[in-house]
Amino acid sequence: MHMKTGVEQSVYAILLLNMLPEKAVLPGEAISQQLGVSATYFQKLLRKLVSADLIASVPGIKGGFKLKKRIEDIRIYDVYLAIEGQQSLYSSSGILNDMLELQKEDQCCLLSSLMEEAESAWKSVLKRETVSDVAEEMQAERFKQKLESLQSWVQEKMVL
Repeated sequence: MHMKTGVEQSVYAILLLNMLPEKAVLPGEAISQQLGVSATYFQKLLRKLVSADLIASVPGIKGGFKLKKRIEDIRIYDVYLAIEGQQSLYSSSGILNDMLELQKEDQCCLLSSLMEEAESAWKSVLKRETVSDVAEEMQAERFKQKLESLQSWVQEKMVL
């Protein structure tokens, strides 16, 4: 199982948007630069977050992105669903069926139940954690100076 980096990038983008004053927005290009991600690729992620109603897009020359929900109300699982979609993490490729030369009516996968249980447990953890929980961890003393620099960067890049 391998989750793409888009989920991680999206959580941190939401954390950046959380630093904005109420009526301000942050341009997508500025966010992508801060995260070290291609602007074109990142625009796709932002569109997915907008479609999921997690963030809002403000069009125009003074446009950009802002939060649509409070970070306390955004579960990590919500971000995962927005970026990765609802597909299952595991899909049998039919190896057992080929190995045993099973007929259509006898085909099965011995790993399916185990993988469904593991995925359910994994989703349960993502559903209990919010972006706010991550934001709290970011407030740790060891990040204090860097966080102040990041907040200054947001103030510099934001559009009112």
